[in-house]
Amino acid sequence: MPDYGHDLLFGTVLVPSAEHADDAVALARIADRAGLDLVSVPDHPYRPELLDAWMALAVIAASTTRVRVFPNVANLPLRPPAVLARTAAGLDLLSAGRVELGLGAGSYWDAIAADGGPRRSPGEAVRATREAIDVIRALWREGQGVRLPGEHYGLDGATAGPAPAHPIGIWVGAVGPRMLELTGATADGWLPSVPHVPPRRLAAGHRVVDEAAVAAGRAPFEVRRLYNLSPGPGGFPRGPLDAWPEQLAALALEHGTSGFLLPAHQPALLQGFAADVAPATRELVTAERKRATGAPRPAGGSGAARGRDGVAGPRTGVAGAPVPAAAFAPARSRAASPEELTVRPTPAPKAWRSAERLWDESTRPARPPADPERRYPRREQEPARNLVAAHDQLRADLDRLREVVREVLADALAPGDARAEIQRLSLRQNSWTLGAYCASYCRITTLHHTREDEDLFPHLRRSDPRLGEVLDRLTEEHHVIQVLIERVDRELVAFVREKDGEQERDALQAVMDLLTDALLSHLAYEERELIEPMARLGTGW
Repeated sequence: MPDYGHDLLFGTVLVPSAEHADDAVALARIADRAGLDLVSVPDHPYRPELLDAWMALAVIAASTTRVRVFPNVANLPLRPPAVLARTAAGLDLLSAGRVELGLGAGSYWDAIAADGGPRRSPGEAVRATREAIDVIRALWREGQGVRLPGEHYGLDGATAGPAPAHPIGIWVGAVGPRMLELTGATADGWLPSVPHVPPRRLAAGHRVVDEAAVAAGRAPFEVRRLYNLSPGPGGFPRGPLDAWPEQLAALALEHGTSGFLLPAHQPALLQGFAADVAPATRELVTAERKRATGAPRPAGGSGAARGRDGVAGPRTGVAGAPVPAAAFAPARSRAASPEELTVRPTPAPKAWRSAERLWDESTRPARPPADPERRYPRREQEPARNLVAAHDQLRADLDRLREVVREVLADALAPGDARAEIQRLSLRQNSWTLGAYCASYCRITTLHHTREDEDLFPHLRRSDPRLGEVLDRLTEEHHVIQVLIERVDRELVAFVREKDGEQERDALQAVMDLLTDALLSHLAYEERELIEPMARLGTGW
């Protein structure tokens, strides 16, 4: 199977236990701070020992700032699609576009029937799911008098809305061939689970999804491939955490799987998945994509994507094999239409932490004004979304690095109390933990900037020479940030050597404040100036 070139997403599956109601929310906060992309909860409305999935997701969304949330997967027989559509859209609006929709046709039919739901045959479940997807999408497009006939679900003059804040992806948990065909024809993603679809069966499932997509006039890469993991004996991935990146990278490169969801009950596992497994997997996939002749290179580098519609741009596999030409026929299921540019830059913080300034923001050049008549189809906006996604990963890593600095500094002042708190954060009780994390963070930042300087910027400069001054300034700021990162490393070494030195503690805190100001300012400037050109010109990769 091909590598579809999608950006890689990493997330978790949290169980919202009624007995320990706060646990899932606390773990979601940890996942958010650690830099994971997705937080999901299972949806079993018939189980009284679990909290309602949408209630849990609402509290999780309110308690986090970055992660996208979704049910894994919503139980369609007990959640009418019209209600699902408005629930998901409402939470998406409240969370600033951080909701996706995992959808399941239903199982555990005895329990569903006991709660008053329907008992459906496999064929009925497929037809009901297809109708539900049509209803949900119709209600996300504002309008009046919406009518859709249906055997199980339909609309008879409904008023659509509210429209979600962003194009919510519908990711279907499919196992059987008919549900896989439905997924390929209509859904934005396939979300299997290791116990039901182990790795050895993935290729067969992808083949059905791809063939159904082509038959429906869609490109196979329009369907994102996610995977609910199940580590441990007989599961996947196998072995310790440091053995996982190669296994996950193989799925990305050989099967096109681009989203990995880890069931987790312990903070240490979540943090290890975010800090060690995710960046190592991204690094392996990026290196192989760059090495392979004609391999797709995803826009935005190794960052976590916010291309939430599940669509990415490359048309070739990892070996350069083309996707069938029929895959690029106009989609019959959803007609493409011109769109406004919906990707928005992240604003820089209003308050500065440091009194020192590395540059004068008022002297930054600006790109030429955008053509007000220009429209940007969703696929064209993907590189810009991925730029913001890559920056979100850097911002999340910076948040975590600052937190680690605070904890290590507290350990220097009050070793006993700080040690207990650091253990809860799964940080080893010595200052070299900070050194190891800083090395990882700085490497990711440097690779991101090098990728832009060597690949993206030359393409934009050739495509629109008017961007030259902006690109020159961004390159200069990349060099300044690199010097600052090296300064962080020097101050860290000095602090470790002189742990009780007040001067060393102050210097480390000061340089971290300066790095925070500089990087957040730079990322906001880059997004403000490059989102429109990247949507208009692409990346050249």
